[in-house]
Amino acid sequence: MSQQVSNTVLMVRPNHFRFNEDTAGDNAFQQEPSNDSGVVIHQKVLEEFDNMVRLLRRVGIHVLVFEEEDEKSNPDSIFPNNWFSTHNDGSLITYPMYPESRRNERNEDVINLISEQFQIDQRYSFEQYEDDNQFLEGTGSMIFDRRDKVVYASLSQRTHIQLLDKFCLLKNYEKVTFDAVDQRGQVIYHTNVMMSIGSQMAIVGLDSITDPKQRKFVLKRLNQGGKSVIEISQDQIDQFAGNMLQLYSIEKDKHYLVMSETAKKSLTAPQIKRINDYATILPIPIPTIEKIGGGSVRCMMAEIFLNKK
Repeated sequence: MSQQVSNTVLMVRPNHFRFNEDTAGDNAFQQEPSNDSGVVIHQKVLEEFDNMVRLLRRVGIHVLVFEEEDEKSNPDSIFPNNWFSTHNDGSLITYPMYPESRRNERNEDVINLISEQFQIDQRYSFEQYEDDNQFLEGTGSMIFDRRDKVVYASLSQRTHIQLLDKFCLLKNYEKVTFDAVDQRGQVIYHTNVMMSIGSQMAIVGLDSITDPKQRKFVLKRLNQGGKSVIEISQDQIDQFAGNMLQLYSIEKDKHYLVMSETAKKSLTAPQIKRINDYATILPIPIPTIEKIGGGSVRCMMAEIFLNKK
């Protein structure tokens, strides 16, 4: 049986972070900075990133940090989960990215850093489908129930069903697709802003799924997979409450649900109580990254499911 949660994540230190106009078209979470200078923003972002790494390591999560070269200029490299994923069978997959400005984030140096400590048995590449304008942005597009071998995906211009079918054929996964919009009626660009699956729980914005039949089936399939479903509202999705990741500390023998401070503040007392049945909440303050980058803590962590060398 595949493990659902990891003890190890890779994070990319954001040496070139800035507002990316190329991604703002369909990312409703991004806000263009108004007052602070680029230097001030950069300093805040580095402080938020380094603090997040410290907090994760403090509770026993293994964090690999990749430092991007000075000559690179990738404003969204802080979100590596969109361009690669790793799997319990020893495989690593790289993905096609919708924004052209993000395609240079795929970096063999990152994969070499991982392979120094972990065994990569197979490599698969999907990025050639960029030439056909088909995209599948890693664990932004796909939410895995690794134990039940089901992938959940909200379809969008960043998540093409043809590539999802190819992924499912490659990995022998069942797919559950649906259409989701935010409270402004805009298509949700990444599934991981409205859904997170842990070992025993699933946090999902069911109200964002427009078709009642799809909504009912998603709930049914999660329940069949043994998940306790905790629903979040559209308002909470806007506060990054869907963008969470469960991790496991071997050192402390404890599960953590990593979320931003913004997301934690949006939760109700009953929701927190239910989450605490399965994991300890680890809130992390990243307000600058969330506001300007339009992504939260889950996007910043690419899980490693490979065997140690």
